[in-house]
Amino acid sequence: MAVTFRMNNNKHGVLARLKTLVNSQNFHSADPKLAKQPKQDSPSPKGDLDYSICRDRIGISEGKTLDAKEFGVTSSMISHSSMFVLKLLRSKGFESYLVGGCVRDLILNRTPKDFDVITTAKLMEVRKQLRRSAHAEVVGRRFPICLVHIKGSVVEVTSFETVAQTSNGKEQFLYSLLPKCSNKKDLFRCKNSLRRDFTINSLFYDPFANKIYDYTNGMADLKTLKLETVIPAQLSFKEDPGRILRGFRITARLGLSISREIEAAIWTYSSLVKTLDKSRIMIELKYMLSYGAAEPSLRLLWKFKLLEFLLPVHAAYLDEQAIEEDAQASNMLLKLFFHLDKLVACDRPCDCTLWIGLLAFHLALVNNPQDAIVVWAFASVLYHGEWKEGVKFAKEQARMSVNFVPEIRKSNLYKSDEEIAIAVTKLASLVIHSISPLVEKNSLRQFLSISRYPSFPQSGMDSL
Repeated sequence: MAVTFRMNNNKHGVLARLKTLVNSQNFHSADPKLAKQPKQDSPSPKGDLDYSICRDRIGISEGKTLDAKEFGVTSSMISHSSMFVLKLLRSKGFESYLVGGCVRDLILNRTPKDFDVITTAKLMEVRKQLRRSAHAEVVGRRFPICLVHIKGSVVEVTSFETVAQTSNGKEQFLYSLLPKCSNKKDLFRCKNSLRRDFTINSLFYDPFANKIYDYTNGMADLKTLKLETVIPAQLSFKEDPGRILRGFRITARLGLSISREIEAAIWTYSSLVKTLDKSRIMIELKYMLSYGAAEPSLRLLWKFKLLEFLLPVHAAYLDEQAIEEDAQASNMLLKLFFHLDKLVACDRPCDCTLWIGLLAFHLALVNNPQDAIVVWAFASVLYHGEWKEGVKFAKEQARMSVNFVPEIRKSNLYKSDEEIAIAVTKLASLVIHSISPLVEKNSLRQFLSISRYPSFPQSGMDSL
């Protein structure tokens, strides 16, 4: 399918076409509703797990109550919709807290991706209490949550009781680790913190008392910017391989160091990521690439050999670039996403169409290198939305030195406008056709067979 560039071409034409194709291919992360689905803890693919090894690993008796003001955290930093839910539940006699990544981000003075609420109320009670002021729905089977829709935003509410009911053998063992105290609120929070993935995600914040509760030494790890699992990493990732992807996402976004224990566990259990539901994988990929930490996320996925499962052609490209001896070679893929990260953030994420478009654009160039002026013209016409201005800008920029190998060739500045138009139209068509290998395994096999990397391993594709 050719995309012809005309003088009055709308600058969103190609991107709109990309979006249509992405949605038609059922690429799960294109659906924004998936971003608020329950964070399921997948059952272990290896059967029962021995939680007794946690006994010497968890210092639960050293729980701390901290003044949030000492860390610059106040209730004014909480979103209006989240504060509304917290206040309503408290007014009805239920305990309610912020928990997880939002507390971590508030302490680091970062904008949270979202605010998660946990309460002593049952989820059906949450829905009942909110029915007059918001639309609330309970979703999820194994790990149900209540999604509260308020003025265009969604607040995710979990229940202490629901978490307890969904645990099996782990529940009894974790109960034995709890400190012997009469404070029921502490017991609720302690038990829940032991089910969290990483220590820095196990913190609770009470905005009414302005207190932070830490039962797994999360504050110490946050201070040193270190990623540590709540339970031993080997057990944690075996219990839920999705935590590996989540760990990459958090590490990339916050610039954390990964402990040796976690690194060893990732190498041991990374293959289990392939057993996760496709929707779970795509949600994690969306979070990695849409919120301002795409470039370091791709580096981590590549380092631990998971990129070859998720994006095999791009993994092969990075492998080749790593051993490239040509001093003129430059890693265009990572630079594209480095610049994307400068444009987006947690409070202004991009639609997945943008990064899928970047991946398709790069695929098209890897297999079909272009003159620099053609690439400049393609990009500038999209930006300017007008052919004449786009080509004028492209000709000016194409005089600059180009060092992207193998994607871009040296420019021929003497091409006519008509020749440039034909080349740009062809490139647009190549970009659109590069969507299919990203989202459909049969197209990926065919693409690899004719690509620069026909011998690259294709073992992971059947899982996608």
